[in-house]
Amino acid sequence: MSETSRPAIDEAASKHRWRDEMHRQRKEPSSVKRYVFMILAWGMSSAAWAQNEPRAITLEEAVAMAHANSPRMIQALGQKRTSAAAVRAAYAAFLPSVNVSAGATRQLPSGARTRIENGQVITLPDDPWSSNIGLGASVSLFEGGQRFFDLREAKARVASADVNEIAQRFDVALAAKQQYFNVLAARESQLAAAAQLQQAEAQRHNSIARTKARVATRSDSLRAEIQVRAAQLAVLESANDLENANASLTRIVGSNELVTAAPRDTLERAVLAVDEATLRQWVQNGPVVRQAQASLDAARAAAQGAWTGYLPSVTASYSRGGSGTGPSPTLFDEDFTYSGSFRLSLSLPLFTQLQREQQLTNARVARLDAEAELNDARLAANESLIQLLGALRSAEVRVASQQETVVAAEEDLRVQQQRYASGGSTLLDVLTSQTQLDQARRDLIRARYDLRVARAQLESLAGREL
Repeated sequence: MSETSRPAIDEAASKHRWRDEMHRQRKEPSSVKRYVFMILAWGMSSAAWAQNEPRAITLEEAVAMAHANSPRMIQALGQKRTSAAAVRAAYAAFLPSVNVSAGATRQLPSGARTRIENGQVITLPDDPWSSNIGLGASVSLFEGGQRFFDLREAKARVASADVNEIAQRFDVALAAKQQYFNVLAARESQLAAAAQLQQAEAQRHNSIARTKARVATRSDSLRAEIQVRAAQLAVLESANDLENANASLTRIVGSNELVTAAPRDTLERAVLAVDEATLRQWVQNGPVVRQAQASLDAARAAAQGAWTGYLPSVTASYSRGGSGTGPSPTLFDEDFTYSGSFRLSLSLPLFTQLQREQQLTNARVARLDAEAELNDARLAANESLIQLLGALRSAEVRVASQQETVVAAEEDLRVQQQRYASGGSTLLDVLTSQTQLDQARRDLIRARYDLRVARAQLESLAGREL
């Protein structure tokens, strides 16, 4: 075979393979149909329990539902009730304790005047029943002031429980908002993936047309096909991410039906309406700092109350009772014999096996720990404020920058597609521009999510809506 005939044979073989490939593509279902089949198969397998469309809820509704159904909020409210009960018990400690007693005893056997026990003759009363009643009261007059310190500590625990409820309320709201923003980000990613697929489909159509016109190589159509497959997978993954985000949001808000975020943007609320000085003052009085302050107040009251173990205690008590016999049990009878007594006692523990010393040491250590926790809470609040303000400002700049980047990337892709259609650029240039646009969209979605979350975190830190 001559050297001059080999190129002609190779060209003929290449044309033959190209015709076979075009014939195979015409016989096979189009990629759009294959994509529809994939979506249907995925939807049938992933929506087993969600047969209906999820119910759209607003951000305010999500926060309200989370407040009503969150186990953390229920526990915080329970802690408030128990702390309030402890205060009532501390007040009741100043009141005397009162008890009433009553009893009746029947002598057996009934109807016999005497009986023999251990060889002795016992004469039985004519009335077989003996009854008694009694009333007693006692009050602690002085115990070194322990009750006053217990009351102070109980009130401090109530204040701590109140602040804990506020802290839990904003923590629960933060968790609900973060998951709500996850749903928004997943929906934005789904829209971006759909746009990516649309661009890839258009590019594949152009590549096939240019290949048929013999102004582009088969490699262009193959690369375009790869981009379409990648875009289809991106659409599937974004749909799966949205389903997962909806399921997580449903659990966070405690709903028995599947819910999703309302189709409206919340980015307009991301800009703060307060200055940094005011925000810093709010953070210094935020739930975490106030809770640490309440814990310190309770520890101080407990430390002061520990000294009362070295002081004497004075107690007064009074009792009165009556007893008598009769044919039947009774609580009141004119023949009852009554007697009463009044007692005043003083007690001073001299040695308690070092129990008082141990309690005093424990109280002092708890107070020092609470002081350190309060100082650390204030420093941590300042640190978090600086970090969150930096994250918020950075996210604001990133959102504005990425919005411009997306616009520029869309224009760059449009220009590259026009140049490719006219033969002024290669498919690699188009694919590079398309990749840059896809990345710019993802970066914008992430920046918007970071901006929303940074604001929500600042609200949780300050303990109020911003």
